[in-house]
Amino acid sequence: MKRRDFFKGGSIALAGTTLLSPFKSIASIIEPKQGKKTAKNIIFLVSDGMSIGTMSMANILTRRKLGKTSNWMSLYEQNKVTRALMDTASASSLVTDSAAASSSWGGGVRVSNGALNVNADGSENTPILQKFKKAGKSVGVVTTVTATHATPAGFSITSSKRSDEPGIAVKYLDLKMDVIMGGGSTHFDPLLRQDKQNLFRTASDKGYHVVKDRLQLMAVTPGKPLLGIFAEDALPYTLDRLSDQALTKQIPTLAEMTSQAIKTLQHNKNGFVLQVEAGKVDWAAHANDVGALIYDQVAFDDAIDVAIKFAEQSEDTLVVITTDHGNANPGLFYGAEADRNFERIFTFRHTNNWVLDGVNRNTSVSDFISKLETAQGYAISKDEAGAILKHYGNLDEKGLYNPRNLPFKELANIQSRYTSVGWGSMDHSADHVELAMFGPGSELLKPFVKNTELHNLMLKACDVSSI
Repeated sequence: MKRRDFFKGGSIALAGTTLLSPFKSIASIIEPKQGKKTAKNIIFLVSDGMSIGTMSMANILTRRKLGKTSNWMSLYEQNKVTRALMDTASASSLVTDSAAASSSWGGGVRVSNGALNVNADGSENTPILQKFKKAGKSVGVVTTVTATHATPAGFSITSSKRSDEPGIAVKYLDLKMDVIMGGGSTHFDPLLRQDKQNLFRTASDKGYHVVKDRLQLMAVTPGKPLLGIFAEDALPYTLDRLSDQALTKQIPTLAEMTSQAIKTLQHNKNGFVLQVEAGKVDWAAHANDVGALIYDQVAFDDAIDVAIKFAEQSEDTLVVITTDHGNANPGLFYGAEADRNFERIFTFRHTNNWVLDGVNRNTSVSDFISKLETAQGYAISKDEAGAILKHYGNLDEKGLYNPRNLPFKELANIQSRYTSVGWGSMDHSADHVELAMFGPGSELLKPFVKNTELHNLMLKACDVSSI
């Protein structure tokens, strides 16, 4: 898949205060208990690539910096959710990619990595949003990466290649999805698409509100389907967004997109199903970028708050909170200075991505030391800076996840001496992951499930046929 400038751009710093606010489904069919209320709506929240260490460090930051428990952990502390562990394997590997993981939920069948609801023999599994759309519900996807990326696509469409994002964009509009939000104008803009199709105009002709910045989004009046595309590729990282006034005005937060999506979808008398993804948590984990990782996880936690508050008011909404797989297995590790080191992250202004993407082969050692200190508040040695800068003589622009071949791993290794945060790898893991549910249908959740089991659970919770 073409992911130009995969690690380009960033997003929000906390600014010392809280963020805004013959294949058939193999999913287990679980009979609802008598007397339980049927769910009218589902909000399915995914922190893509969230290892347990990511969740833990985000909670530590919110506790020690903001003086409050994260929204996710608060749900656990108050015993307000049903909690489980989930096995995330795909059909082709114990370690899934995002396409196969989302397809397990979307189609109820494990497919091979790289595929979206397409089996090895070429047969297809009907995605769950299409089933809910057929049942009369409104459906939507919201993400911080491209709106056509693997996780939203796995809930929505079928494709043998997750990389066909231009084709996925067309399929979204053909399906008349009610909300589509995220980045990825490169897949909608005629000046950026190879086939020159103007999907913004197509959407407008189909009756969509088409918005391209935060102010336009917040001014939308519900009543029409909504297409919001806010960046050429993925949205910037949360930490970088908060430190840039122009980005703050241009780019909505995940919580804001979630809120506006709900406002658009909730007027359907038959209900709605919405998937919300913090996609750049995964990208940050791939880069071993601790500032990007934790602050995007905190932004996801703000979206949880929006969903739970709506569900508490509506009393007929099932909220699912999970991840599709772990990634990089980060953690805060013991040492005499562990507390003080971790607290350095509280004052970070920019991500490693912002630092490294702003450097070239002409950057001096002293300039790099100064740039990093301005961005993150600590001064590395000349030897450490020189070790980073030597990589800029060999940039190749060819990497899938890191197109400029930037020295993310090298900087993360140095950074760990100043933050006490370490990493297991730079890729997905096979760990069992956190899964929580709130609202009607949550009583169907068992303590341990396969990812495929969520497909029929959601259908059962809403009393919608799996056919």
